[in-house]
Amino acid sequence: MVIIDSDVLLLAFAYHRDERQTDNAAFLTQVQNANPATTVYNLMEVLAQLSFNLSPARLAEWESWLIEPYHLTVIWPRAKENQTAEAFFRAEIFEHPFTKAREHRVAFLDALVIGLAERTPDVESLVTWNARHFKDKTTLRVQTPSEYLAM
Repeated sequence: MVIIDSDVLLLAFAYHRDERQTDNAAFLTQVQNANPATTVYNLMEVLAQLSFNLSPARLAEWESWLIEPYHLTVIWPRAKENQTAEAFFRAEIFEHPFTKAREHRVAFLDALVIGLAERTPDVESLVTWNARHFKDKTTLRVQTPSEYLAM
């Protein structure tokens, strides 16, 4: 499974003059055969960013223009068996990201994404245009879309 970071998805819908558009589009086409996914944290970042430019009605249709065309699976955190909601929330929103931040000096949202991706079975890599933010901070293979295409 390949986790797609927010910046890759945002580039598909905004920043149309960005020089990375060709590689970005090629990656999003090619990765459809590799069980692509994104975390709920990435999804919320993308939707929040796009909320400035999309009508509320269009934003509400996000699955039809974001999930379905790219064959994305949204990865959600899962509570442990018999874990209370309070314990789950504390671990997911505070303990896991704070541990990552202490160990690797990583931003909060990046720590949420890395933590959830690392705990999800079958995730092999994270594809992001900000590879330098993630390299040596995760057990996952980290690549840019261009690097993924060159494999």
